Amino acid sequence: MTHIILHPGQMKLAQLEEILNSTGAIRLAASAKAGIIEAAEKIHLAANSGNAIYGVNTGFGKLASVKIPGSDTAKLQRNLILSHACGVGEKTETGIVRFMMALKLLSLGRGASGVRWQIIEIIEAMLEKGVTPVVPTQGSVGASGDLAPLAHMAAVMIGEGEAEYNGRTMTGGEALHAADIKPVELAAKEGLALINGTQFSCACALAGLFYAWANAENCTVTASLSTDAIMGSTAPLQPEIHELRGHRGQIEVAAGMRALMAGSQIRESHRDEDARVQDPYCIRCQPQVSGACIDLLRQAARTLQIEANAATDNPLVLVSVDKIVSGGNFHAEPVAFAADQIALAIAEIGAISQRRIALMVDPNLSFDLPPFLSPDPGLNSGFMIAEVTTAALMSENKHLANPCSTDSTPTSANQEDHVSMAAHGARRLMRMNDNLTNILAVELLCSVQGIEFRAPLKTSAPLAAVMENVRRTIPSLSEDRYMAPDIASAATLIKSGQIVASCEKSPLDALGDLQ
Repeated sequence: MTHIILHPGQMKLAQLEEILNSTGAIRLAASAKAGIIEAAEKIHLAANSGNAIYGVNTGFGKLASVKIPGSDTAKLQRNLILSHACGVGEKTETGIVRFMMALKLLSLGRGASGVRWQIIEIIEAMLEKGVTPVVPTQGSVGASGDLAPLAHMAAVMIGEGEAEYNGRTMTGGEALHAADIKPVELAAKEGLALINGTQFSCACALAGLFYAWANAENCTVTASLSTDAIMGSTAPLQPEIHELRGHRGQIEVAAGMRALMAGSQIRESHRDEDARVQDPYCIRCQPQVSGACIDLLRQAARTLQIEANAATDNPLVLVSVDKIVSGGNFHAEPVAFAADQIALAIAEIGAISQRRIALMVDPNLSFDLPPFLSPDPGLNSGFMIAEVTTAALMSENKHLANPCSTDSTPTSANQEDHVSMAAHGARRLMRMNDNLTNILAVELLCSVQGIEFRAPLKTSAPLAAVMENVRRTIPSLSEDRYMAPDIASAATLIKSGQIVASCEKSPLDALGDLQ
């Protein structure tokens, strides 16, 4: 049976995306075992030394000054999990929970958390056998780590909480029993190691990042279609323009659009003697706007790749200097900033796409396309309200893009007096991406319809292949019909990757790894 091997501190973005989409076994590399065991031995010695060490033989948070006797070590860790498993709201989707569990393995695999190898084995077994903790989406403020979401994960490991197994929701104990997995009794610090960390926020942010990147690729295709539909100029795509500015994303988007539109008869038909001097910004400035967005996404990717490979619990076992030290790696400020960057990019990609839709349905601006792209306007409303829907989605994303990282509030009796809000900053990204996908779906439908009105002139070969793909499932809008299924089908084509695949080659380079 094939499985994914995790190499702590070394995972690349493409590997992280593979983990997100995996439904099979995920395991730590065997090379991580020795470091994990060595750190666990140091925690065991410290727990029996008589010295007060946070989280090992003390209370937590504001109660850190309370010394706990060694006889209560196991109960201390169990109580920590049960008391912190107080999330609320909808349950997190299975793929994100599994991704969070894999990221926790990566963090523990750095050999600085002090957990026994048994902790690694039970997480691996749950992933392999399909025991997925039920994790409510709300409750984390992003410091001290994602306490509530991770506590719901850890609760299942000790036979408590709820889990999904074989399509059913049951108690954690029942799920482990059904999967023939023995619950673990937590040793010193292990509960704290499991719930201190940024893995929930990071999993949500990375999922949002990968989705946003796919939307950015699709936007480059729909922008090219829209440019041909309104008989826009390709002069602003001239490479020298973009090289003079120097931004990688801008250069890349312009190159992608040039390749997609090369050979278009529509473009050649108005290259000379076109009365229009310039196109509106939503056409002319697509490389500058969308390019800036993909640059933002790459910056966020760099942060999240580092975070996914990081040890983020507390205290940390510094084996090389023989110390156990309290720090603050659980604070998810880097993730919060990355999530805010991704949100800005999503909102702006949708904003400029929406303006192209508005351009195509407006007979005053669309260069002789019929009103609302209907062959019989008046009796038919065509894409009139589809454009209104995109305006609503665009506006919603603008509100959702407001920063979360600037909204701190003190918690835990002011012991934890500055927090990141990374969790809901990252969670909103899926909703924003869904909104963006639907905006792009309407742009796809409008631009394909617009190009068909330019017959007998033809678009380029890559864009014609996209149109053929669309028309296999969504017929041309000859008269008004129930519109919602068309938008849903177009969104499915986008989300499945079929639109970009129709072009044979992605219009953008890969998201990339750390340089």
